[in-house]
Amino acid sequence: MALLEVKRRGSTFLFLTVVVAHIVLISAQVTSKSGVPVLQAVTFGLVAQVQRAGAAVITGVSSLWGGYVDLRGTLAENEQLKRDLAATKLLLQQERALAQRTDALSRLLDLKTRTRLETLAAEVIAGPATPEFRTITISKGTASGIRPDMGVLAPNGVVGRIIVPSANASKVQLLIDRNAAAGALVERSRSQGVVLGEGDATMRLDFINSTADIRVGDTIVTSGVDGIYPKGFPIGKVEKVERSGSSYKNVQVQPAIDFSTLEDVLVVLTPTMPEGMAPTGATRPVVAPPPGAVQ
Repeated sequence: MALLEVKRRGSTFLFLTVVVAHIVLISAQVTSKSGVPVLQAVTFGLVAQVQRAGAAVITGVSSLWGGYVDLRGTLAENEQLKRDLAATKLLLQQERALAQRTDALSRLLDLKTRTRLETLAAEVIAGPATPEFRTITISKGTASGIRPDMGVLAPNGVVGRIIVPSANASKVQLLIDRNAAAGALVERSRSQGVVLGEGDATMRLDFINSTADIRVGDTIVTSGVDGIYPKGFPIGKVEKVERSGSSYKNVQVQPAIDFSTLEDVLVVLTPTMPEGMAPTGATRPVVAPPPGAVQ
């Protein structure tokens, strides 16, 4: 039975093979309207379809690869642009800092030129070591002729005084230090008093005559009576005025200097201390109240 089935299938397969061969032979002999044999046309069509499919695959792969390469190139270009932008920002910041430094030095030179005092330029190299004392350290010392109680100025006004000079550096007591004081004048009315540091960012004007004319916004300048600060340099502006009866209770002064941004200063080398007066060191300098002043 099985043998019969195998013979039957073999006969069927042989028959189909003969039919296909016959069709192929006929196709090879029969031509289409264009004169091309049907077999050749059919074969060419099949091959063309295979070629078209292959070309599509190759084009797709090529396009994908090209896109990948382009993407890698774009990413690399973006990274380079980011590096260039960062370098440009850094250069711009350096140029801005240099311009600000140049402007500060120009204003310091202008102050040195305008004043008739003998001065020495110095750079601020350190701030206070403790918040208890408002001081800075500058880059010049006794080797440059600096001595205790020499006044220190900046283009905007009075900074403070030298309290501890060493060979190549000096400590400066800022005018806002709680132990600092300076003889003062109200520039508008010429009323006299003494400016005292508060230990924070403000100062107060004390020892003021009860008849003094003081208003908010008045400019306070040095009077020169303390023998440390030359006369006429800005100390600050009156920010607040309080009276108690006929007397002044509280006159608050906003410093002319932003002490947190100091970079360069001028030390006044011209002696202003009266002869025979001993340096005051780190304590508050003795400033005589003006006649008729009340505290």
